Amino acid sequence: MKKNTAFEIRAGHGQQLGANYDGKGVNFALFSAHAERVELCLYDPSGKNEIARLELPEYTDEIWHGYVPDLKPGALYGYRVYGPYDPENGHRFNPNKLLIDPYARELVGDIQWNDAHFGYALGHEDKDLSFDERDSAPFTPKCRVIDPQALDWQDDARPSIPWPHAVVYESHVKGFTQLNPAIPAELRGTFEGMGHKASVDYIKSLGITSVELLPVHWFPDDQHLLDRGLKNFWGYNTLGFFAPASRYYGPAGIQGFRDMVRAYHDAGIEVILDVVYNHTAEGNELGPTLSFKGIDNYSYYRTLPDQHRYYINDTGTGNTVNTSHPRVLQMVMDSLRYWAQAMHVDGFRFDLGTILGREPEGFDPRGGFFDAVTQDPVLSRLKLIGEPWDIGPGGYQVGGFPPGWGEWNDKYRDTVREYWRGENVTTDFAARLLGSGDLYDLRGRRPWASVNFITAHDGFTLNDLVSYSEKHNADNGEDNNDGHNDNRSSNYGEEGPTENADIIAIREQQKRNFLTTLLFSHGTPMLLAGDEFGRTQKGNNNGYCQDSEISWVDWANFTEHDNALRDFTRRLIALRAAQPLLRRESWRDGLEIRWFNAGGGPQQSEQWDEGSTIGVSISRPDLEQEEGIWHDVLMLFNPFEGTVPFQIPQFGEGGWVLELSTAGDARGAVITDAVDFELAGRSIALFRRP
Repeated sequence: MKKNTAFEIRAGHGQQLGANYDGKGVNFALFSAHAERVELCLYDPSGKNEIARLELPEYTDEIWHGYVPDLKPGALYGYRVYGPYDPENGHRFNPNKLLIDPYARELVGDIQWNDAHFGYALGHEDKDLSFDERDSAPFTPKCRVIDPQALDWQDDARPSIPWPHAVVYESHVKGFTQLNPAIPAELRGTFEGMGHKASVDYIKSLGITSVELLPVHWFPDDQHLLDRGLKNFWGYNTLGFFAPASRYYGPAGIQGFRDMVRAYHDAGIEVILDVVYNHTAEGNELGPTLSFKGIDNYSYYRTLPDQHRYYINDTGTGNTVNTSHPRVLQMVMDSLRYWAQAMHVDGFRFDLGTILGREPEGFDPRGGFFDAVTQDPVLSRLKLIGEPWDIGPGGYQVGGFPPGWGEWNDKYRDTVREYWRGENVTTDFAARLLGSGDLYDLRGRRPWASVNFITAHDGFTLNDLVSYSEKHNADNGEDNNDGHNDNRSSNYGEEGPTENADIIAIREQQKRNFLTTLLFSHGTPMLLAGDEFGRTQKGNNNGYCQDSEISWVDWANFTEHDNALRDFTRRLIALRAAQPLLRRESWRDGLEIRWFNAGGGPQQSEQWDEGSTIGVSISRPDLEQEEGIWHDVLMLFNPFEGTVPFQIPQFGEGGWVLELSTAGDARGAVITDAVDFELAGRSIALFRRP
């Protein structure tokens, strides 16, 4: 242990975890229930030279803590934690490994992968049962003390978009900005580029209310990806739950994140973060020791009940965060509150969110995490969206999250894809169109709880959904074995790009069908960035490792079809925003819903089983009589190739006006009699009262 004469350390307190500057010095506090002692290592500004090693002098309620007077923001540090190296009982302490503070607000440097990161000797016969004495400090990022008060919000105000009005836009900081010529070159790929006027104005012009960003918590690039010349592009491998990913820093550094959030708030747009609290970047028992594993492995991770050497792997990533432990749950809650309060984020989408509801006996919608969020005065007011599945037993929980939560509804995705391929899913399609009441009409939940999507970051883009029948992931270096095989897609005659005008016409019409269905369905629509103009990933349906033009949005090669689709998308979003009938707020709102067959009569029970063309009218006579507000709409759906004569049903007064057709611009046509409307193959027609 190095001698230190330049720094004093006092007892401090354990009431606030992490490194916290009070204007006169820094208090350090670290949870570890099983450690025997903890050393604080301070580094010079380069992060290469250790300038002090101080033992935290106090241990209170399982918190190790100490206070260093006169230490300033900008100081770099890490921890060495002493305790038993006893993997068979779940303990993996190794003070030769410099550890990242779980509460670090900023990390400096990247992981330089080295065998020293492993707590065991790689060549040992029993592998992780051995003990490695190499020092990992030269290869490990350093934590930086920050002063939260130094970051000025300038009276920023949350947009607080009501859930029924929300239109979510899933995007990626670098992917969205890297190729945008309207953004200065030095800002592309950064938070500042995402918050640049060109980005914000474009998203605003679409009518989007809420931007959902793929993970921006600090994450490393996996060694196996770097070995193949690839990177962790999506970022679902968090190591720093309080630290922004420095790879997205521009000239303003961490302030760039706040500038980005403020820019969207000034435009009336919310910022939602995709967050990963279900696992960390430390992998399984053979993974590196970077932070949690060396601080208190047995507390932070779920281990097999009778073999604590091994991890429960309900995430498919090697480990599972143990949110049943009160201090681990506290870390998750503190992280969420930090991003909500200090960084002004408006909501969160929880990757593999079922993990957070896992207790030792299984998934529990009234488990500790959900209860903590429900009663939290800050978090309960934000938008909370769960990805309601994991790979553990009972891990599929669509419709099973507690009241107050929205959920990614993959049943919506799958059913809508199947319907527009002409498959016999009409009954299910009807339920998805009207908000999936079979899943969400319980416990006072609202239609907005169903977050509807056709495409997301994981899978085909909209263009590729109608252009490829098979995935094409060869560039990922896994012999095309990665990614989904069940894409429910179609190429309509040729795989990939084509010059066949008939195939192009079908594909463009199907894109319009998908977008129209999405934006006219009850629930919360989520649009994947670039789908509004037909962005392609060239058939790659698993771009997690593609920090390349495969994943970056191409802003330079718009075709006439691309521009037309973007204009069409804007029109759909504007109609949804203007018409309450297209964004139902409650299951008890008095809507009158009628289903019709192609003959204009009520849809019969046996016809639901035939996979037929259908029509639905949605009426609400009690809506306020405001100019331009519709009280009745009629939507006709034909998923089949051929034209269907659909007799327009007659009820109420005033006939119908054709407002929109995905088969062409026929708006304005007035129908007053029970005539056969020629409903084009693979099309939607939307009517309103004149």
